[in-house]
Amino acid sequence: MQLSPITAVPTNIITGFLGVGKTTAISHLLQHKPDGERWAVLVNEFGEVGVDGSLFQGLHGEDGGVYVREVPGGCMCCTAGLPMQIALNQLLARARPHRLLIEPTGLGHPEEVLRTLAAEHYRDVLAIQKTVTLVDARKLADTRYTGHATFNQQIAIADVVVGNKQDLYGEDQKQQLETYVRNKGSSGAVVDFVTGGAIDPRWLLGPTAAPLTANLHPHQRDQSEATAGEPPLPASGYLSATNEGEGYRSIGWRFEATRVFDYQKLFSFLTGLEAERMKAFFITDRGVFGYNLTSDSLTEIPLDDALESRIEIIAPQLDEGLESQLLACVGPDR
Repeated sequence: MQLSPITAVPTNIITGFLGVGKTTAISHLLQHKPDGERWAVLVNEFGEVGVDGSLFQGLHGEDGGVYVREVPGGCMCCTAGLPMQIALNQLLARARPHRLLIEPTGLGHPEEVLRTLAAEHYRDVLAIQKTVTLVDARKLADTRYTGHATFNQQIAIADVVVGNKQDLYGEDQKQQLETYVRNKGSSGAVVDFVTGGAIDPRWLLGPTAAPLTANLHPHQRDQSEATAGEPPLPASGYLSATNEGEGYRSIGWRFEATRVFDYQKLFSFLTGLEAERMKAFFITDRGVFGYNLTSDSLTEIPLDDALESRIEIIAPQLDEGLESQLLACVGPDR
């Protein structure tokens, strides 16, 4: 039987800087997905080792109408959007979704992502709806954020700016965010505040007011690198990969499932990390767990299963001894 064409899929970009809670917000939206609908999530990560996609799949499965595809390795619109287009086409064909959510890396370029989505070959396929930008208003006092072009671009393209983690704000920080958005955002941008990424699904509805004709930024990745799949794990049972850009470095590791981590040693390692961002899932001697580290806290969630263990760490500078510390957390061979 020939399938009908995929047309006018409501599509939202959920953006925000590192550690602001984008993944938590998307998980909240997926929990409020209407019964019977299929939603697709295209996740972009700065690091070369993808973690978010597997975390989503560990919490929301295709049986529940949630389909996930990942584009690791930096801004997914590089090489004229080729990595993004390949992943997006495969995701649309598999999911035939009622809604598409796109999470660019916190260090990506959302204007160019919008431009790729608005290209002629997607014009009939996607209906671009509101862009939601999450912001931690406490970061407005830090010039590493306010002086960063990507941080300001995320606010400039937003239809809705969400001040996340409002329970941690000081007395004047809500007002400071509203003032910042008036100065840096679009004239019609709405500002609201939430805790724990609990954004209102109604904020997704309606067409975006953001311009869809931004020029592509000059950074491009090698085409063969951008389209290559993940390499198999070597005989050692693990591999690492690094990335660098926008003033940050990342390093990630993949470990085969036979390398079971000592839970207590691993937890001590993770709590001692100094990083802008860390995401991971590990097979441990106490079960499978997902981890999320921001400047505020380390959170742990149990997962049903994982095919391997993965971790990605992002920081302005990285400790050269991280790999040996991590390997010391692996338990005896089973």
